[in-house]
Amino acid sequence: MYTARGKVDTNDTLTQYAPLVRRLALQLMAKLPASVELEDLIQAGMLGLLDAANRYQETQGAQFETYASQRIRGAMLDELRELDWASRGIRKTAREIEKAVQRLEQRLGRGPSESEIAGEMSIGLTEYQQMLQDVHGCQLIYYEDFEAADEEPFIDRICADPGADPLTMLLDEGLRGGVVDAIDRLPDREKLLMSLYYEQGLNLREIGAVLEVSESRVCQLHSQAISRLRATLREKAWTSAS
Repeated sequence: MYTARGKVDTNDTLTQYAPLVRRLALQLMAKLPASVELEDLIQAGMLGLLDAANRYQETQGAQFETYASQRIRGAMLDELRELDWASRGIRKTAREIEKAVQRLEQRLGRGPSESEIAGEMSIGLTEYQQMLQDVHGCQLIYYEDFEAADEEPFIDRICADPGADPLTMLLDEGLRGGVVDAIDRLPDREKLLMSLYYEQGLNLREIGAVLEVSESRVCQLHSQAISRLRATLREKAWTSAS
């Protein structure tokens, strides 16, 4: 895959690693709403692959596939930001749930139940569960978490290298450790759901069969787990900063 001058051969690279781009796009699609088009992610990923081919130097110490995977994922995430697939209204709703969870955890010293979260938000349980359904597919980490006009981004406070780019920050050991700890604090059923979804790769229907609940209920539980994780990570960030 190298030219006579020792550079990465771009044409051969695009052909050889096109399946990698598609595989990474499919992995990302599994966690996104149906409104996101696979071809849009693949196109962005191919641009990321091209950028990797142009930038890669063997002296960097990383295998090309590892280096390219990071560039490809980064390009796909940039594409999602451009598409703004999660509307402002949905992100606002997700943040309201997260803040309610965080307030209750601080006050109760434990993870709140659904009815307690609904009560904190002054809405009925049915309305709260519909909100969970609406926000299904929102990210664990928002792009706004990397940039904030009026305060230090909370992601910066739990990453070892705040000067790194967002993708590097996501891969940082400090953040990964925080996520692992936050998952461990989830209620047992939500913890099992996250394991089935992210580790074993089951779809919502299959998870519903395991948990003996409907697919829509799985969506609700997943959204609630994400809200708990975000609340825990944000609390950890503020505690570390103080």
